[in-house]
Amino acid sequence: MKRLGTSLILLGLAACASAPEPQPVPPAPPIAETPAQPVWTPPVPADFASLPGWTSADILPGLEAMRKSCGTFARRPGNQYLSDDAPWAGRVDDWMPACAALDVVADNASAKAVVQALFQPVEILSPDGQSRFTGYFEPVYEARYTPVHPYTEPVPALPADLVSEGGDNVYQTLPGGGRRAYPSRAEITAAGVTPLAYAHPGDVFFLQVQGSGKLVFPDGTVKKAVYAAHNGQPFRSTANWLLNRGWISRGEASMQGIRAWMDRATPAQVREAMNANPRFVFFTIDPSTEQTSGPRGALNVPLTPLGSMAVDRSFHALGVPVFVQTSAPGLGGEWSGLLNAQDTGGAIKGPVRGDIYFGTGLQAGERAGTMNAPGRLWVLLPSAVAARLDAPRPVASLGVTGNAH
Repeated sequence: MKRLGTSLILLGLAACASAPEPQPVPPAPPIAETPAQPVWTPPVPADFASLPGWTSADILPGLEAMRKSCGTFARRPGNQYLSDDAPWAGRVDDWMPACAALDVVADNASAKAVVQALFQPVEILSPDGQSRFTGYFEPVYEARYTPVHPYTEPVPALPADLVSEGGDNVYQTLPGGGRRAYPSRAEITAAGVTPLAYAHPGDVFFLQVQGSGKLVFPDGTVKKAVYAAHNGQPFRSTANWLLNRGWISRGEASMQGIRAWMDRATPAQVREAMNANPRFVFFTIDPSTEQTSGPRGALNVPLTPLGSMAVDRSFHALGVPVFVQTSAPGLGGEWSGLLNAQDTGGAIKGPVRGDIYFGTGLQAGERAGTMNAPGRLWVLLPSAVAARLDAPRPVASLGVTGNAH
């Protein structure tokens, strides 16, 4: 969902802060024969028996998500790399046998048998030793067609003067043909936007943090607001900004705590706090009438609760399964599970950094809000792909020479 928004971490809202653009799979350009190679110390393949929590983990949500990813692989040329930034993940043809084998999965036991037969886990370590896992969700907010208190904040439509060249390279076209860096949140809100609908100012702000969500109108209509673009400005943590001014306590540094503060603060204070984050997200309305599936991530497939994760695509290939070990109250404490890399976000930076999708609605949001912990991450590669990796010693880094997004 550049899309999808972001998670709620203890010291700030810093996960999928700019959700990922849903991108249909275009006709592929000519395949570059030798993409930029990652700069890393070759990893030692791990053993499934050594994965913490593997025997007890429910991997079915992750495989459900992977089936959706396989559908996107099938529409791409077989000799195309999953990612030019992560060519170590192999080409489309490398993944098709594993995708076909998912059809025989009937339960958790058969799922693990298939995965163990076809995949090789490879642990990824960060060169600086840092790791962080957060959580995000699809919010559901009350909305109105016209502004009426307290639903006075426009859900902003994509403006015609915005040109995005990928990542944070976003420009505003000017009369006469010039252009400049797109304005900040404060400048945009002062100038005004084209509204798709109206909602509570705090709800619109968190809709932008999450990157997508459902808008519910008094007549019962439900519309999906999906990520269209952001303004290219850096993401800044509103929670940290409020903490530094003493306006909230550390225990209130969550989406729920900040939303409660907004309800008791003055409109001027709320606007000042929101403007502390210059990143601004624009939306479109999903034209489909189907409302039960989750939002679409950067891979343009509906996300699966506790089966999809946002990653830094400058390190990872989208669509690849990963096994994660971390902890959170919303996960019941210590947790291990299979996820699929199907999304990305502006605050998801680093090789051992993930934003786990929890689902839709209030309960999913409460669980996602508890997620902020270090952990470990293994990429599951088809055995033939893993065999091509030199592995004389444990991985030290997974940096790449390509562009960071």
